[in-house]
Amino acid sequence: MSNLNIITTQNIKLFFTTASVGERMLAYGIDLLIKAAYVIVVLIILSQLLQFDIYTDLEGPMIVILVLLATPLMFYTLVCESTMEGQTFGKKIVKIKVVKIDGYQAGFLDYFIRWIFAIVDIQMGYAPGLISMISTKHTRRLGDLVAGTAVISEKSKYNISHTILMDVKDDYKPYFSRNQVVLFSDNDVRIIKENTLLAVKQKNPTLISKISNKICSVMKIDNPFAHERELIDTLLSDYDYYTGK
Repeated sequence: MSNLNIITTQNIKLFFTTASVGERMLAYGIDLLIKAAYVIVVLIILSQLLQFDIYTDLEGPMIVILVLLATPLMFYTLVCESTMEGQTFGKKIVKIKVVKIDGYQAGFLDYFIRWIFAIVDIQMGYAPGLISMISTKHTRRLGDLVAGTAVISEKSKYNISHTILMDVKDDYKPYFSRNQVVLFSDNDVRIIKENTLLAVKQKNPTLISKISNKICSVMKIDNPFAHERELIDTLLSDYDYYTGK
């Protein structure tokens, strides 16, 4: 496994651990088992409803029915990643997910590109995808390289899945106005919180200063607090107050 550094749109570095080849293969194997279970269940249900032998009577119209029922298998990965924020059920169990390497949240087009290139990476004997993951720095298959994505591990304490919300009291009084706070998106606030936690863990005052300066720059203010950390905590709490209720 290697570390993946992402420069966000707020010019802040995020540090992630990329998923290993083994983790990716395990997630893929789990997804295969889910697909196999789906096929078995569908065959059993059809055999009971339509009274046919699943071992000898798969001919004629029945083949057409089975092809139609198998369609969900084809779109399993695309649908899951698009609706589960870069995860399939296998990835979720293994705790890995797809992210963009430019700091943006991966979107449908990115997942679609990865899905299309799975024809080359996976369906052509697995060799292209496996060779690409082994030979690239961040275990990226060809679909990742084209889509600009990578698969990261969520097992680290500080990763993209952490909540952006703070624990504010019911009688909390925000310092900043709503108009000031909504200058930041959910993703911006998540990035600020994650990197603040990281800076505290690493005892990195330079990163704290960068985050504080970026907040002041976006809001077009001077820091009204005695300490930079106080500004950051206040923004996070105010954001939760205005958007988390």
